[in-house]
Amino acid sequence: MNGQSRAHIHPGLLVKIVLKKDQRTGKLTEGIVKDILTNSSFHPHGIKVRLEDGQVGRVQEIIKE
Repeated sequence: MNGQSRAHIHPGLLVKIVLKKDQRTGKLTEGIVKDILTNSSFHPHGIKVRLEDGQVGRVQEIIKE
Protein backbone atom coordinates (compact mmCIF):
# COMPACT_ATOMS: atom_id res chain seq x y z
CA MET A 1 0.00 0.00 0.00
CA ASN A 2 1.26 3.48 -0.78
CA GLY A 3 1.36 6.34 1.71
CA GLN A 4 -0.70 8.97 -0.12
CA SER A 5 -3.86 8.65 1.98
CA ARG A 6 -3.85 9.89 5.58
CA ALA A 7 -6.61 7.39 6.51
CA HIS A 8 -4.18 4.47 6.04
CA ILE A 9 -1.52 5.91 8.37
CA HIS A 10 -1.52 5.94 12.16
CA PRO A 11 1.05 5.99 15.00
CA GLY A 12 2.72 2.62 15.54
CA LEU A 13 2.62 1.67 11.84
CA LEU A 14 5.79 0.27 10.24
CA VAL A 15 6.53 2.28 7.07
CA LYS A 16 9.23 3.21 4.58
CA ILE A 17 9.74 6.96 4.11
CA VAL A 18 11.90 9.10 1.85
CA LEU A 19 13.83 11.77 3.74
CA LYS A 20 14.23 15.27 2.25
CA LYS A 21 17.96 14.65 1.65
CA ASP A 22 17.21 11.35 -0.13
CA GLN A 23 14.48 12.62 -2.49
CA ARG A 24 16.86 12.75 -5.48
CA THR A 25 18.15 9.19 -4.96
CA GLY A 26 14.86 7.70 -3.76
CA LYS A 27 16.60 5.92 -0.84
CA LEU A 28 13.99 4.71 1.65
CA THR A 29 14.26 4.71 5.44
CA GLU A 30 12.29 2.21 7.50
CA GLY A 31 10.72 3.10 10.83
CA ILE A 32 7.68 3.31 13.06
CA VAL A 33 5.31 6.31 12.79
CA LYS A 34 5.24 8.56 15.86
CA ASP A 35 3.38 11.64 14.53
CA ILE A 36 1.47 12.48 11.34
CA LEU A 37 2.54 15.95 10.13
CA THR A 38 0.36 16.36 7.01
CA ASN A 39 -3.08 17.82 7.77
CA SER A 40 -4.73 17.09 4.42
CA SER A 41 -6.37 13.70 3.79
CA PHE A 42 -4.33 13.07 0.62
CA HIS A 43 -0.91 14.11 -0.69
CA PRO A 44 0.44 12.98 -4.09
CA HIS A 45 4.05 12.67 -2.80
CA GLY A 46 3.10 10.86 0.40
CA ILE A 47 1.88 11.86 3.85
CA LYS A 48 4.62 13.54 5.91
CA VAL A 49 5.37 11.77 9.20
CA ARG A 50 7.84 11.83 12.09
CA LEU A 51 9.31 8.46 12.99
CA GLU A 52 9.96 7.32 16.57
CA ASP A 53 13.68 8.07 16.08
CA GLY A 54 12.87 11.69 15.11
CA GLN A 55 13.45 11.49 11.35
CA VAL A 56 10.88 13.27 9.15
CA GLY A 57 9.88 12.25 5.64
CA ARG A 58 7.05 11.27 3.31
CA VAL A 59 5.55 7.77 3.45
CA GLN A 60 6.30 5.82 0.27
CA GLU A 61 5.26 2.36 1.43
CA ILE A 62 3.29 0.83 4.30
CA ILE A 63 5.00 -2.37 5.41
CA LYS A 64 2.54 -3.75 7.96
CA GLU A 65 -0.22 -2.75 10.36
